Amino acid sequence: MSEKLKVGILGGTGMVGQRFISLLENHPWFEVTTIAASPRSAGKTYEEAVGGRWKMDTPMPEAVKKIVVMNVNEVEKVASQVDFVFSAVDMTKDEIKKIEEEYAKTETPVVSNNSAHRWTPDVPMIIPEINPEHMEVIEYQRKRLGTTRGFVAVKPNCSIQSYAPVLTAWKEFEPYEVVATTYQAISGAGKTFKDWPEMVGNIIPYIGGEEEKSEKEPLRIWGHIEDGVIVPAESPAITCQCIRVPILNGHTAAVFVKFRKNPTKEQLIQKLVEFKGIPQELGLPSAPKQFIQYLEEDNRPQVTLDVDFERGMGISVGRIREDSIYDWKFVGLSHNTVRGAAGGAVLCAELLKAKGYITQK
Repeated sequence: MSEKLKVGILGGTGMVGQRFISLLENHPWFEVTTIAASPRSAGKTYEEAVGGRWKMDTPMPEAVKKIVVMNVNEVEKVASQVDFVFSAVDMTKDEIKKIEEEYAKTETPVVSNNSAHRWTPDVPMIIPEINPEHMEVIEYQRKRLGTTRGFVAVKPNCSIQSYAPVLTAWKEFEPYEVVATTYQAISGAGKTFKDWPEMVGNIIPYIGGEEEKSEKEPLRIWGHIEDGVIVPAESPAITCQCIRVPILNGHTAAVFVKFRKNPTKEQLIQKLVEFKGIPQELGLPSAPKQFIQYLEEDNRPQVTLDVDFERGMGISVGRIREDSIYDWKFVGLSHNTVRGAAGGAVLCAELLKAKGYITQK
C-alpha cells in the first residue's frame, strides 16, 4: 500500500466528495487517507459525518468509514497528511479560490471539481483526451504562487462533456456555429429525488450560471498557451440553453452544428469512434477504452441504457442527421458525476501523475 499516493478529499461529505470516495476504492495508484470537510463534520468519523446522507448506489467503502474527518480550514494540518488533494468544497467562489491556493502553497497539488479557478489564466482546465498540453501552464502558475510542487488544476463543467468531445473529434471539418440544449440530471445540483421532491415529473428551464459555462468553457479547452496564460479559442460560436430534468444521473445534449467543410455522416461517425487521446495511449486506470461510442438506433442514447458506458467515463452519441437550417445535428449523453465531475478529476490526476506533476512528498 505504501507506494500508493496519499490522497485527501476536501469537501468529502457532499455528493461529489462521496463520488470521489467511491471511485477511489481499490484504485491502483491512489489511496484516500484523509477526508476534510466543514467544522461541523470535523472530529466525527466519516460514517458519522455522512450519516444517512450517503447518496451513491454502492455501499460506503469500509476503508473510509472510520477515518476521522478533519477541518478543511486547517490547511497546514490537512496538507501534512497527503501527497495531493481533490477539492469538492461547498463554499463561495472567492472562498474556494482562496483555500485551493492556500493548499497549493503548502506544496500540495489540488485537482479541483469546483468552478472557482476555471478562468484563472494560469490554471489548466483539462479534459485529458482533448487538451493535455494545457498542463504546461502549471510551471507559470508555480512561479506566481512561489511553489515548486504545489499547483491548482481543474476540470470543466459537467454540462459540456456530452458535446465538447464530439466537436473536438470533428475539428478538421471546422465547426463554426453550434446550438446546444442540455437536459441535466438533478445530481448535478448535488441532489437526489429524496432531497428534491418537486423535481419528480417536473422540468425547470433554468440552472444558474450554467448557460454561460456551457458556451464559454469549450473555447478555453480549445485555447492555447501564450505568455504563460491560456488564451481561449475564438470559435466555434456556441449558444446554449440548460434545462433541469427529472433524471438522477446523466446529462443529455441536443446539438446543431454548422461546418465550413462538408463532412458526410460516415466521416462524422468514423471520427467519433476513432477519437482517442493520451489517456487511452497510456492506459490510465480510469480511462475509457472507447472514449466515444456511436449508437445507430433511432431511440439512443438513452440514460437508462447508456449512462454507464465505460463505467460512466465514456460519451454516447446518436441520431446524427442532416438538418434543414444547420448542417448536422446529434444527441450526446455523458455521466455528469462520473466523467462530468469526480471521474473526470480522477482521470486528470492520473494524467498529472503520469506526466510527473504529482509525486510523493
